Amino acid sequence: DSIRAPTATVIRLHVAVGSAVSEGDPLVVVEAMKMEMPLRAPRDGRIKAVHCREGELVPAAALLVELE
Repeated sequence: DSIRAPTATVIRLHVAVGSAVSEGDPLVVVEAMKMEMPLRAPRDGRIKAVHCREGELVPAAALLVELE
């Protein structure tokens, strides 16, 4: 599974590689058009990879977090 975002700025990263998450947990908070949007875990799992950092501008559909 992967978490992707619209064109936005990453303002908060709630997870790191190896973190255990439950369905609905916030993983990343992005800001687009002056609105904050939390991106949440679609299922229980463990974070396999994080492909973003706080303050980074990410393009639409950029891969931000991978679950295993």
